[in-house]
Amino acid sequence: MTQQESSERRPECGTAANPSAGVVERNGIDPVPESERHGTPRALFWPWAASGLSLLSIAYGVYIVGLGLSPLQAVVTGAAGYVLSFLLVGMVSVAGARTGAPTMVIGRASFGRQGNKLPTLFSYVSNVGWETVLVALSSLGGSAVLARLSPTVFAEADGTTPTTTAQALCFAVTAVSVVVVGIFGHALIMKVQKYLTAAITAMTAVYMALMAGRIDPAALRHGTPGDAGTFVGGIVFAMTLLGLGWVNCGADYSRYLPRHSSGRAIAGWTTLGGVLSPLVLLVFGVLLDANDPKLAAATAADPMGALAAELPTWFLVPYLLAAIGGFASGAIMDIYSSGMSLLALGIPVRRHLAVLVDGVLMAVGGWYVLFVSPSFFATFQAFLSVVGVAMAAWTAVFLVEQWRRRRTGFDLASARTLGWPAVLSLAAATAVGLGLITSADPNIAPAVGFLLTASAAHGTLGAMNLGVVVALAVAAVLYAATAPLAGRAATEGAR
Repeated sequence: MTQQESSERRPECGTAANPSAGVVERNGIDPVPESERHGTPRALFWPWAASGLSLLSIAYGVYIVGLGLSPLQAVVTGAAGYVLSFLLVGMVSVAGARTGAPTMVIGRASFGRQGNKLPTLFSYVSNVGWETVLVALSSLGGSAVLARLSPTVFAEADGTTPTTTAQALCFAVTAVSVVVVGIFGHALIMKVQKYLTAAITAMTAVYMALMAGRIDPAALRHGTPGDAGTFVGGIVFAMTLLGLGWVNCGADYSRYLPRHSSGRAIAGWTTLGGVLSPLVLLVFGVLLDANDPKLAAATAADPMGALAAELPTWFLVPYLLAAIGGFASGAIMDIYSSGMSLLALGIPVRRHLAVLVDGVLMAVGGWYVLFVSPSFFATFQAFLSVVGVAMAAWTAVFLVEQWRRRRTGFDLASARTLGWPAVLSLAAATAVGLGLITSADPNIAPAVGFLLTASAAHGTLGAMNLGVVVALAVAAVLYAATAPLAGRAATEGAR
């Protein structure tokens, strides 16, 4: 037996029907057997609700308005983007229950065992990138709060700017917490996320009550509307903010459900959990921004610090806990799924050791976001767009393949070496998509937008970042057209 095969084997953990949250999960990327399947689709609500229940979702409302939309348009585009993108996560999740396998392993059915390494690499970069963003944000917000609580210890000479020590301390606390929960695995994650959802909901509700005096619901009727291109751009941006960052993780959390669980229930509970809290917080963020024009600039540099600026001192510690807990809940799910992606790449390590590798990369990425990047928002938006293009193209191939196998099911054991139609569709759609997006990060801008003229890149078309949607459509059409050709060729070869 090779080391890689050993890492995919299934040593026992807890009981078959109910794995223990206090024991390190030993399942790798092998399909979960029927004897270990348990629960109902309703249980998916909790991890997905926790993943989006972050104060960052309030900042998302500020960001969407900042695209040039009126408050009402920002709410409409945000809602549309959130629902459309998380429906994709829900549909991908159905395959987890049907196969018992992680998302990126199921992709072998279309890409082949070797061809699947390309999208799995994209998935890994996406997960580690999100981990980095969430934990870095925890550091920014936490250090800003510490500087207010104890300026003599955690602030620079001006009394307000957090020290490097404060940022490093908050980063370390969140990173270590995320890595520990990720090491223990699925059972602990499902349990922790349920309690985090309840705790963060309570603290976020208090935050909203304290800030309620700064919003005016009538502001939704005011503001200068953006044009049609900006409106579409708002929907695309909202899709990259939420669901397109999770599509490659959907089956990772549904694979422990019984095989014949309702597909509609899986998709429905996943979508409801993923969209409900972020949408409420987005509306709140839009209303905050409508009454405070300076908030957008401050939020672009430090989202959590800006949102805490007007809070009373007595609530700063609960706010800090809510911020760190919200970021940790999303990062926990990312680090678990990135470990799965690392195994699917063929790296011969155990799942819990793969989590440690991710932790190291997360620390390096956090250093860039905190101390090198000139603007958090510019880097964040660039990351979302680039990853969104690749994940949109991959999602299209995955869902077309799922539709093709709706009656026969996935046969992962007999996956071919290379599924050229899937690889071709992903590569072509990603290239086209990257050529149609723009970036404000000077380190990323030269690699994108190469299909746009200078005037288009700086105009409405560039602001739309339409490449994400184009990549989804191109990959779907290409794969739907070429996949049957590969099937016929294989049949003729067998003869």
